[in-house]
Amino acid sequence: MSAHTQPAHSVVPASQEDVQRAVYSAHEIFKAGLWSHVPASQRVGVLSNLARDLEERIPELAKVETLQTGRAIREMKAQVHYYAALLRTHGSFVAPTRGPLLNYVQRVPLGVVAQITPFNHPLLNTVKKIAPALAAGNSVIIKPSELASITVLEFAEMTVLPGYGHTVGKMLVSDPAIRKVDITAGTDTGRAIGSIVGTNLAHYTAKLGGKAPIVVFNDADMQSAVNGATFACFVASGQTCVSGMRLLVQDAVYDEFMDVFMKKVASVRNRMGNPMNPKSTMGTVIFLRQLDPMEKLVQHGVGMIFAGGKCMMGPSPLDGYDFSQQVFFPPTVIADVPTEDDLWREETFGPVVVVKPFSTEQEGTDLANGCKYSLGAGLWTQDLSRAHRVSALIQAGLVWVNMHHRNDPSSPWRAGGTGRENGLEAFEAYTQSKSTIVNIATAEETRDIQDWFAEEDGTEKQDG
Repeated sequence: MSAHTQPAHSVVPASQEDVQRAVYSAHEIFKAGLWSHVPASQRVGVLSNLARDLEERIPELAKVETLQTGRAIREMKAQVHYYAALLRTHGSFVAPTRGPLLNYVQRVPLGVVAQITPFNHPLLNTVKKIAPALAAGNSVIIKPSELASITVLEFAEMTVLPGYGHTVGKMLVSDPAIRKVDITAGTDTGRAIGSIVGTNLAHYTAKLGGKAPIVVFNDADMQSAVNGATFACFVASGQTCVSGMRLLVQDAVYDEFMDVFMKKVASVRNRMGNPMNPKSTMGTVIFLRQLDPMEKLVQHGVGMIFAGGKCMMGPSPLDGYDFSQQVFFPPTVIADVPTEDDLWREETFGPVVVVKPFSTEQEGTDLANGCKYSLGAGLWTQDLSRAHRVSALIQAGLVWVNMHHRNDPSSPWRAGGTGRENGLEAFEAYTQSKSTIVNIATAEETRDIQDWFAEEDGTEKQDG
């Protein structure tokens, strides 16, 4: 099932035999060194070619992404280029060691790694995961979301196992030959997979749920803050793990901000249409099953709905597109939601934002931190000291100041569950350290110092 109300394509799920065969083959390839032992300079060339190939195919793949998710893509190629460049400069180091010994430490690949990607940015998330994994020399197996497998199958010239998470995904991560699992998923799924990975003592990175706060202070540039908050809340129809789902506005500008913000929201709503139309402002919710829990949260009688709140039907005012053909949900704004309510605390994963005023900097910070999710956050202020001060206090893996959703592949951040994404930290998470200790003493010194069981001669022995 795609972003349409009817199936747009079908994919045959992998069988248990497919999973076992894929893991065995990847493990044999890793042991043979066909990729893991390839010199870094050669891996650089392969990854650079991969990035160029992706760049050439983006227009074609973007259309497929829009068909299956309701949203196009723009930003994948930077990830592969970054890790190719990292390989050129990343090296081993010499550890200080007592005695006439040379101890050099290298980063070596883990082995076979399994990556489970979500539906919201299928190809982007795949590229973000495979780039550091391949750069490090691992063998990679991908299990894409059953809702959005086509672009991953089209692009990835490696082992891809389509199918459902509770069957194919579970079989894959349960195999003891898998040395690392990297997933982007909901919190419950992350916990379930983590328990399996822990049994096998494998490495684990899990980018899980989010409910990012957007904090607007009195001194923020009004129009910039409105534009930025609108983008944070409704880009990708609110279906990203760092979407702005809690909008906190300081009281002195709250009324003015909300007036401008609601006009912007209305503009976004009125220009929704066919996702293939480049003038359309916002796409669809991925599928009907995603819509049900979101509508229940919105419509359960708590708070005041300022805009949206119900699934869209009828023709688009932009281009006449029939909204009933796909799962469209309008940008939705709700005020006066108690902080103990699920609408404030739980991830809606859709174009829904709750708004609340605050008085002091401390209150704004406390409200921002008053949620179990701590993936991303945004601040809007012209006060440089406040920007640094509040950023340090907000409990999030990534804090944006006067922007949102900008994420360079060189910038590491906490994954919301466990582990890191991006940067050198992500690369090293796909490796393990290996020490090689070389005795550089002369043969004569070696005989004297390292004969631990020599007859007593008063010579101090080297014991490590």
